[in-house]
Formats: sequence, C-alpha cells, structure tokens
Amino acid sequence: MIKYNLLNDTFEKSDGILKASDLKNIGINSRQIKKLVEENIIRRIKQGYYELNEVIYPEEVLLAKLFPNAVIYLESALNYYGYTDRIPKEWQIAVDKDSEKTKYNNLEYPKIKPFYIEKEYLEIGLDSIDMGGVHIKIFNRDRTICDILRYKNKIENEVFNNAIQNYLKDPKKNISKLYKYSKELNVLNKVETYIGVWL
Repeated sequence: MIKYNLLNDTFEKSDGILKASDLKNIGINSRQIKKLVEENIIRRIKQGYYELNEVIYPEEVLLAKLFPNAVIYLESALNYYGYTDRIPKEWQIAVDKDSEKTKYNNLEYPKIKPFYIEKEYLEIGLDSIDMGGVHIKIFNRDRTICDILRYKNKIENEVFNNAIQNYLKDPKKNISKLYKYSKELNVLNKVETYIGVWL
C-alpha cells in the first residue's frame, strides 16, 4: 500500500524530484511507480526521475535540479536577459566537455540541447539566478554576447542583430567585462567589428 503522506513529504524534502531508487527506499516498488504515473500522481521527467504531477516547477528549476553544473547558454540566456523575444524550442545549456554524455539523453521534459565546453571556459562570466531558493547557473549578459558572437553562424540573423542592439541599449551592460571576456574567449575581433562601431 502506498503511503501518500510519506510520498509527499519525501518529494518536498528532495526539492520536488525523486529518483526511482528514492521511491523504492520508501517502500514503493516498480509496479507501484508505474501505477502512480498512470494515475497522474507523479510524472516521469527522465528515465529514473520523477516529480509530483500537482506541483509545476519552472523549467529552469528542473534544469538546475537535474543538472546542477549546467549553465543556461546562448539563446536561452538571451531570452532571460530580454535580448530576444524568441523562445528557443529547447534549453541550450553549457556543460563540461568531460561530463558523461548519456545523462543528457532521454529527457522528456524540458527539452535540452547541451553544448560541451572546456571546463575553464565554464567559469568565465558565470552568474546565478535564485528562483524559490534554487540557484540556477547562467552566464552574465556580457559573456552571453561573447558567446553569440562566437556562434554567430549558428544563430539566425534576426536573433543575432536584436541581441546586439538590445545589449547596447541595456544600462546593465559592462563594456569592460565584455572586452575582458572577449579576450579570454578569442572573440575580440568580433566584438570590435559588431559592437565597437556603436560605442
């Protein structure tokens, strides 16, 4: 028999996400897990990972809980900063190139697109957002502009141009950080070409 109070308490203590092994530790076997999913009490978000169906977390929070070392990246970061009104069809996240690739597969929700990056580049311009006590990693606005300059050929022209123009209008931009990051990320020439002409 499923103890629903224990189930709810366990989800609450684990910030809303449980592994199948956590469910088994409180006496819920595989057959009961399947039944809970079928009855829409819990929802499978990734193989072996579940959340309560009645609690809906923002996608950013789910990402931070599933992949605490991932960083919101490129167009997903542009959207957060208001530099584009286009919502990416999948979350673009930066992850350590040496991390296990399979852990980013088979995620049913939210959809992600991982970019595998050298570990030392993951620290440049790193910032975080606090959502309900959950810290979500994101590159700051100046680093994000360096990233879209770096991947200009993979970003639609309209998104790219709007991002540059919105960054230039942003009172929170930090041009000295932009130049510092551009040197570290080898995009200084692109910064001078696309942004320097407007300063």
